[in-house]
Amino acid sequence: MLDFLKQPWPWYIAGPLIGLTVPALLLLGNKSFGISSSLRHVCAACIPAKIPFFQYDWKKEVWNLFFVAGILVGGIIAAQLLANPEPIQVNAKLSSELATYGVTNYDSIIPKDLFSWSELLTVRGIFMMVIGGFLVGFGTRYAGGCTSGHAIMGLSNLQWPSLVATCCFMAGGFIMANLILPFILKL
Repeated sequence: MLDFLKQPWPWYIAGPLIGLTVPALLLLGNKSFGISSSLRHVCAACIPAKIPFFQYDWKKEVWNLFFVAGILVGGIIAAQLLANPEPIQVNAKLSSELATYGVTNYDSIIPKDLFSWSELLTVRGIFMMVIGGFLVGFGTRYAGGCTSGHAIMGLSNLQWPSLVATCCFMAGGFIMANLILPFILKL
């Protein structure tokens, strides 16, 4: 059983399990799925300022903070106890393309040539982590939710804004991966 848990799960098992969180949350507590709102709840709980955006009863949404904490703890447990000792398998075409940008270290699921403390202090690292992180946060707020909230919860509820947001997320991802990222990786 433990060997089964240590291997990557195929899409036809992992996808439905993720998808089933939507009806489970709706049936068990009439709650909607989303992760980005948890940052707002944390800020409302911890920041004593009188900012109108944070003036609401965040305690009614405390379940969301437990949900996010469960994701964090589950990820830590999986990384520590269920880590697959096999080397990361990278497609040969992707590996050769990334090698042209100097990315060759695949010791973990996150390439250390792109995401490390020493890389953060480079121009490429600032673009990848600092500016990229800001844009993700800004986009999440501007779109009224994150990819999980719109693509999983919003689409399952047949919400038109979520369809538009998900299409924009996908288009932005394709543009980033194929047009902008190669330019950044050359820095």
